[in-house]
Amino acid sequence: MQVRFAEANEIDDLARIWHEGWHHSHAALSPPELTRLRTFESFRERLCAALAEIRVAGPHGAPAGFCVLKGDELYQLFVSAEARGTGVAAALIADAEARLAGCGVETAWLACAIGNDRAARFYEKSGWRRAGTVVNVAETSNGPFPVQVWRYEKRLADASD
Repeated sequence: MQVRFAEANEIDDLARIWHEGWHHSHAALSPPELTRLRTFESFRERLCAALAEIRVAGPHGAPAGFCVLKGDELYQLFVSAEARGTGVAAALIADAEARLAGCGVETAWLACAIGNDRAARFYEKSGWRRAGTVVNVAETSNGPFPVQVWRYEKRLADASD
């Protein structure tokens, strides 16, 4: 499955994937104040700001999922409902891991909503391990929003491996 950089004309499709995916998997697990801030437009704005860093899987003009890196973090990974179970998430996480390793990251991390068992199983199947529960600062239109999350980590191969 090909993973490529996102195109500007795909932002609305990506915002829909993120909005629907986040509300499906996070809304019931998150504080109501945070859920209210997770609007389609808030996701769209964040995607516009991160366009140069977004990798997608799927045909041009019809992405099935995306991921975004931020430093040594696999910052976002979302797949459309239609593409779940098709290998899209596995392709995106493999691409993210390769990019992180290529940047010299030895141990990557990601935040997983506490109680998001489906995502946790996927990360563990992909070789990530739960390192503990931490407070992560979520970005919102009202500023930083602290939330407790499961922190997952994965040791990546480096050039000397």
